[in-house]
Amino acid sequence: MAVVSELRSRYDKEVAPKLRERFKYKNAMIVPKVVKVVINMGVGDSISNPKLLEAAVSELAIITGQHPLVTRAKKSIASFKVREGMPIGVKVTLRGQRMYDFVEKLFFMALPRVRDFRGVSTKGFDGRGNYTLGIREQIIFPEIEYDKVEKVRGMDVTLVTSAETDEEAKELLTLLGMPFTAQR
Repeated sequence: MAVVSELRSRYDKEVAPKLRERFKYKNAMIVPKVVKVVINMGVGDSISNPKLLEAAVSELAIITGQHPLVTRAKKSIASFKVREGMPIGVKVTLRGQRMYDFVEKLFFMALPRVRDFRGVSTKGFDGRGNYTLGIREQIIFPEIEYDKVEKVRGMDVTLVTSAETDEEAKELLTLLGMPFTAQR
């Protein structure tokens, strides 16, 4: 029997009915949901020190529970000493159970650990219902041991939803527990 995360069951029991009522969806399949989460970590300084790339791969694997893909440079940029094909980052795409586990950990454990946290900005929407959040330090995740971190680095977390508009996506993420800042 598959274990369903608390966030997934909350979506099914509370969030989806509220969204259906608020936006007057006629079909249950139209109700927006989180489709996937893409976590991207740039490791541009791995050009001079390849061990930093290995550390980033292991840290992202610990955070997400999935082995990351090493991204490579598409173009050569002489001023940055980057050649085409050099490894310059790592990324992970999460779907299904791992996605819900990561989102739950992000919303309720990691983001509240950010220093002087007052909520996330509502300006991260792209116009098509997707939200991107920049995290400055990977050490906010409870699995990362601060003493073993070689370099504190940031990451981008993109929540891809099936929502048509930013308003629908914001409502979905708010109901799921995303701590947005208060509007002025």
